Amino acid sequence: MNESEHNAPAEGAGSPSGSAPASPNPTSKMARRRAREMALQGVYQWLLSGNSMATVQRHLESESESLERTDRELFVTLLRGAIGSADELRGCFEPLLSRPLAELSPIEHAILLLGSYELRHNIDTPYRVVINESIELAKGYGGTDGHKFVNGVMDKLAARLRAEEVEAARAAKR
Repeated sequence: MNESEHNAPAEGAGSPSGSAPASPNPTSKMARRRAREMALQGVYQWLLSGNSMATVQRHLESESESLERTDRELFVTLLRGAIGSADELRGCFEPLLSRPLAELSPIEHAILLLGSYELRHNIDTPYRVVINESIELAKGYGGTDGHKFVNGVMDKLAARLRAEEVEAARAAKR
């Protein structure tokens, strides 16, 4: 995640003059973070329940108290994309795993599906942002060291799926 995104003011922090908080911006960093969190919940539910994508989406949308403060378009894109192309995405990251797919926790599995989808299909989102958001989801929802595992897999996957972007970032550091 770039420095400006990382240090962006909190959503609804108000204007610099101290007036009333600005209305929620559905494309703000926090709205995108909530979209990823909701998509994670949906993919997790799908993995455990086997319910259809539509059923999972309806359930999340009916239960979410913060849907209006969520980037709904990103939520739907990630949820439908990760579930709809799960087999293809597993084929991308499974060779990079240090253990069998069946041994992943459902949270790690869901995060890798979401991150893989975003790396592969949301090319407007910088790869570093996708990796950082995946790590943050793993820190917030996964096991103690799950974020380290997710980071390792996502780094390798970014190098495969976005080789030019990764190489350009490395070259810029030199």
